[in-house]
Amino acid sequence: MRRFTDLYTALDETTKTNEKIDAMRRYFSDAPPEDAAWVIFFLSGRTPRRAVNARKLSEWAADEAGIPMWLFGESYDAVGDMAETITLVLPETGADVTGAPELPLHVWVEQRLLPLQGLPEPEQHAAILQAWRALDRQERFIWNKLITGGFRVGVSQKLVVRALAQVSGIDDAVIAHRMMGSWSPTPAFYRALTAGDTGESDISRPYPFYLAYPLEGDLSTLGEVNDWQAEWKWDGIRAQVIRRAGEVFIWSRGEELVTERYPEIAEAAAALPDGLVLDGELLAWRDEGVQPFAQLQRRIGRKTIGKKLLSEIPVIFMAYDLLEWEGADERSQPLHARRAHLERLITAVGVPSLRLSPTITAATWEELGAQSMESRVRRVEGLMLKRRESAYGVGRQRGDWWKWKVEPYTIDAVLIYAQRGSGKRASLYTDYTFGVWDDAGTLVPFAKAYSGLTDEEIRDVDRFIRQNTQEKFGPVRTVKPELVFELAFEGIQRSARHKSGIAVRFPRILRWRTDKPIQEADSLDTIRALLPDEG
Repeated sequence: MRRFTDLYTALDETTKTNEKIDAMRRYFSDAPPEDAAWVIFFLSGRTPRRAVNARKLSEWAADEAGIPMWLFGESYDAVGDMAETITLVLPETGADVTGAPELPLHVWVEQRLLPLQGLPEPEQHAAILQAWRALDRQERFIWNKLITGGFRVGVSQKLVVRALAQVSGIDDAVIAHRMMGSWSPTPAFYRALTAGDTGESDISRPYPFYLAYPLEGDLSTLGEVNDWQAEWKWDGIRAQVIRRAGEVFIWSRGEELVTERYPEIAEAAAALPDGLVLDGELLAWRDEGVQPFAQLQRRIGRKTIGKKLLSEIPVIFMAYDLLEWEGADERSQPLHARRAHLERLITAVGVPSLRLSPTITAATWEELGAQSMESRVRRVEGLMLKRRESAYGVGRQRGDWWKWKVEPYTIDAVLIYAQRGSGKRASLYTDYTFGVWDDAGTLVPFAKAYSGLTDEEIRDVDRFIRQNTQEKFGPVRTVKPELVFELAFEGIQRSARHKSGIAVRFPRILRWRTDKPIQEADSLDTIRALLPDEG
């Protein structure tokens, strides 16, 4: 646990990429496989299921600290993070379990953390207290992060891959591929991950997804338009369809196996030849057109899909790349070759649920820009630009794939509620709810946004909120309606779940409209006019 805590501290104390990679490289260079596997598990964003609910942890921590629950609540309200609050209020006690602080990480996880899930409450309580009393303050903080499911540190999986590649001498792309899909943090997994040749026997394993950057600069910097393949940027769920050894697997970009949630796609993919991997988008599709993402959301998270939902929200797989053919990795082939092969394949299979993402032809960038103006009518987010000679890379890279999104919707709204942020912003009000005018002249909640302001603006808004709080509802503050902000969002859809009757996608703050009184903020009528069926 001590070495893992030291690694966390080293990663948390720097923002420099090379220093983070170097800290991980030092750790993995001599860490035992049984510990290293768990470190990869946690650093790559995976977490065990929470074993103890936050209320019980709060009560036990308050009791151990000898403070009333109201004081713990106030402390949490000020700190904004449960694990950190518990760590700060607990008294400093020496280790009362001989040698416990020196136990390796895998013992803490496998013999202390995971068994909590099956213990009766009194035994959970005793085990938690034993751990709190055995660890020093920084170790206790890490332990609290693990038991609350809130372990996060400023490291991407891409950086973990780079560190492991340096330690093992294995190419980054190979390490990234081996970390995809389902795996357990065992010594065998770690040895296979860093071994020279494992045979890659897992037939379900997807490839790392290649991601595009937002378009930067002028289009003319990209060279000739004919050097690029243009496609619509679909608003769905990025996925890979895998057909190997007579079986079908569907993986989302979040490395979640979702085969059972899209049975119509799994059934259609059974017609594909063996040894095949396709990259594309899962889309709600009806009447020969894509449906709003809100429709697809009704199927997200459902492990079982009934006939009614299948009928109401049919889904297709829009393929736009071929990554594997007859068991061979095709990613190093140029895009135009992969695309030609993909076109022949989809045409030959001829299954309506498996479609080919159409390309867009244009003689000039100006002509392509004119076609991009059709994006909203087509219910897409804009265009994807891919260099025809490009290989299929790993992760987000600049240069060969760009996303050219249409300008977002924008409206002016009034700040009406606020809540403290988390992590380093836990002491500031940074989570905002904005309202717009309804037909009766009342401000109704419309959207929440957490980003878009500078640090100086956040401090100014925080000061205003503290001086103009009208009511308190737990951590939420009702704010005097006085500040107007311009909000941007990508999509808009009717929603019975929202008080305004409207849901938007990816809302964020564009700017603080200090020049506008609240009377000039937008109304629901103005926003309804943006709806695809009413604009």
